[in-house]
Amino acid sequence: MKTYSGLKIDPFDPKPEEIRIEDIAHALSLICRGNGQVTHFYSVAQHCLNCEREAEARGHGRRLRLACLLHDASEAYLNDIIRPVKQYLEKYNEIEDHFLEVIYESFGLGDLTKEEWAIVREIDDALLDFDLVELLREPMPERGYQFTLVPDIGQRTFEEVEAAYLSKANELLSKS
Repeated sequence: MKTYSGLKIDPFDPKPEEIRIEDIAHALSLICRGNGQVTHFYSVAQHCLNCEREAEARGHGRRLRLACLLHDASEAYLNDIIRPVKQYLEKYNEIEDHFLEVIYESFGLGDLTKEEWAIVREIDDALLDFDLVELLREPMPERGYQFTLVPDIGQRTFEEVEAAYLSKANELLSKS
């Protein structure tokens, strides 16, 4: 596949040196959450920014904040598939997991522990609950919301979100 920056990547054999934060920020800012079945355009990049903010609000450091920002980065290359369908796509999940491993490796996160992964998933799930209620008109979970900060789901232009994603990524990467 050809990326926004002009690189060509084999989606079955990506290399860490082929990963560009610019490609990730651009693509994720143009991909809508919920397969587009939301009340207004809300990008995967904006969701990832909210995950990073939640990690910061919970007191996590640069490493976990960057992991939260990048947790959906494979979707910049493979696209997003909704969870109810994705659970039946074993080979796709293997390809996506490998791509995410390569992405994390390229940004110095290749050694995330199971505990760190669990925190990232917990934050992602907490914001998914909010997305489902606020953007897909699902009922509130019985347990209520499980986040520290109210996520920003306001409608933003992709350019604004792309710039914010790049800025946050560059800030977190410069601290490493």
